[in-house]
Amino acid sequence: MKLTINGYSTALFATWFFVDELALLFDAGDGIASGLTQKARKVKNVFISHADRDHLAGLLAFNQLNARPGAPTIHYPKDCGSFPALESFSKKFDPHVSGTIWSPIKEYEEISLRGDVYVQAFPNEHIQVGHPDTKSLSYKVFETRRKLKPEFTGLAGLEIKKIIEEHGRDFTTDLLKTNRLSYSGDTPINYELWDGSEVLIHEATFLGGPEDAKIETHGNRHSLLEDVIKMVSEIKVGKLILSHFSSRYSPEQIDGRIRKLCKEFKLTIPVYRLLPGEIHRDILRENPVNG
Repeated sequence: MKLTINGYSTALFATWFFVDELALLFDAGDGIASGLTQKARKVKNVFISHADRDHLAGLLAFNQLNARPGAPTIHYPKDCGSFPALESFSKKFDPHVSGTIWSPIKEYEEISLRGDVYVQAFPNEHIQVGHPDTKSLSYKVFETRRKLKPEFTGLAGLEIKKIIEEHGRDFTTDLLKTNRLSYSGDTPINYELWDGSEVLIHEATFLGGPEDAKIETHGNRHSLLEDVIKMVSEIKVGKLILSHFSSRYSPEQIDGRIRKLCKEFKLTIPVYRLLPGEIHRDILRENPVNG
């Protein structure tokens, strides 16, 4: 699956990612409408990770410009009270946006994008560890396909068709799913969740150098770059996109630290990054930092 990913991500200020082929938007930080301009009209589904303002401050402007009957659908963590309030306000302020669908989503729920592609929501630890409410989510995009079971591979087409008619598709085929894209949102690392991602967009708010010695990442519930690189070096990930860097760091500091850590942990997959204050277009066509 080809993925054209545009994005902007600066910790505290704004984060958003647009996946062109899937008409999909992850988060809607400030500047999303002006950053995408007419491309924003392609978005059918918006998945918001949590209610921090740097992840949703651009939502009203985006919706005001792009709402039409039945679209877009805005998916949000079901226990975030900010979103029903935003829905109510937006419909009073801009009556023409009444066609937008506001859809609460719970942990592990699956949302179909098309017949063979769906998004699944997963809990993360950004808001409150172990809290019963769903207030912060990560997302994974899966593509599915059917594969004929080995015991049927030698049969003729008509014979297979007859068996399917009699016993159903599940009897003759296995459903295979591939994790094409993962989006962490704001959260500490999670080895098990991201293992098997073809493309992983993961936050790395803090570089973890000497200047960050006093930062307690689990108190902030963000990730250290070093932890992310170490994690990815120990699991199966195809490509890594690093985002949500603090604006305290210069591009030189960010790139230098990424290269150092990739060498230290022997990480050889392509690593891309979004620099603070910059919109990156077609991220996977950029030159990897560690290339």
